Amino acid sequence: MSDIRKRVGRKGTTYQVRYPSKATKSGYAYETFNTLKEARAFLESGQVHKRAAPRSAQIQTVPDGIQKWLDICEFEGRDGKDPVSDATLEIYKSRARIMQAYSWDKMLHELETPDVVAFRSWLLKHYSRDQAKKVLSSFHSVLLEMVTQGVLATDPAVKISIQHSRYKTPVQIPSVEEASLILRTADQLANHKNQWIAKAWNRYRAMVYLAADTGMRPQEYLALPVHDILEKGVRVSQALDRSNKIGPPKSRAGLRYIPVGQHTLELVRAYQTSLGKDNTSCFAFPGRYGEHQPYNKFLRRGWHKLMEKAGLMEEREVDGKKVLAPIYTPYSLRHFYASMLISQKKDLKTIQTRMGHEDAAMTLNVYGHLIRMKEAEEIDEPNGVVFEVLNNFCGKSVANLM
Repeated sequence: MSDIRKRVGRKGTTYQVRYPSKATKSGYAYETFNTLKEARAFLESGQVHKRAAPRSAQIQTVPDGIQKWLDICEFEGRDGKDPVSDATLEIYKSRARIMQAYSWDKMLHELETPDVVAFRSWLLKHYSRDQAKKVLSSFHSVLLEMVTQGVLATDPAVKISIQHSRYKTPVQIPSVEEASLILRTADQLANHKNQWIAKAWNRYRAMVYLAADTGMRPQEYLALPVHDILEKGVRVSQALDRSNKIGPPKSRAGLRYIPVGQHTLELVRAYQTSLGKDNTSCFAFPGRYGEHQPYNKFLRRGWHKLMEKAGLMEEREVDGKKVLAPIYTPYSLRHFYASMLISQKKDLKTIQTRMGHEDAAMTLNVYGHLIRMKEAEEIDEPNGVVFEVLNNFCGKSVANLM
């Protein structure tokens, strides 16, 4: 039997429609409305009978839907795309465990916008804002897939999101002076008296110069094949994933050509020559046995040593202890490259293409503050706004009235 119940809480008075449902353990499902009129209209409209049964016999609970989404990501690929990589799948599984840890008191087909809002509140209470944002995004992906599969008629998570904090720190970008210091330090290490240090840094120096001159991701130049070093630039055709395996770049936009300065190309080619004729590796910067370098190994043996030698270290507290850590990461050279494109007044499309971003929104999200700053600097207002206002006050300036 269906009925309407009045509920009074912190948000005021609401009206809850209770109706029989075989899809729930209790045998009843619920819908909440702000007014009694809306509750009665729902009860009399016949919607109760439409919502009492799931659209799929195999996928009824929210965890069922999450598992179906994971299976599609792993074996089929969503929206006609390739299945996700092993590393990405592990990330999705981790997020799925968080989704499934929530107490879903409704069946999948009964979810409404307030239910997703409550889930969002739970995420923000128990996880960092960044983690909550990623999990909610994946849950939205689950619901969209359920719509595609015909399990849901509509997506109840439309327009529900977690925005970046207004206090989020912008990416750290080396200044021109600091970038110059990094490159000069790499030069010094490549010309070290110790032949073993010099040999290692002939490789690392070429990598660092290429990173600063192309904005490539570390995972891209670590997996760079020799045949992608072209006459006047480099082609990005593959990259390392989170599990250190080689595959396609992060997105289709990652497949790109980047022009490179002649000096940097000469350093890269000189390193290739130094490997000798016996070198059979297909990688531009191979490890000892011709394999590609793992990111963590480059970070530990190359980048951290470079930062230490350049004096670009800062004191941080880790597990209650103060330690010295690099100010910048290898990604900082990618951000430096983008900042130089902006200073050279390159258009947004060029910056987006060079950085390998899928859309301009991503470029603006990361570098929008730099673009706005550059635009502001170019506004010719030598006397400021106040001077112009006062100078036009009755045709006289304040200075003349003093």
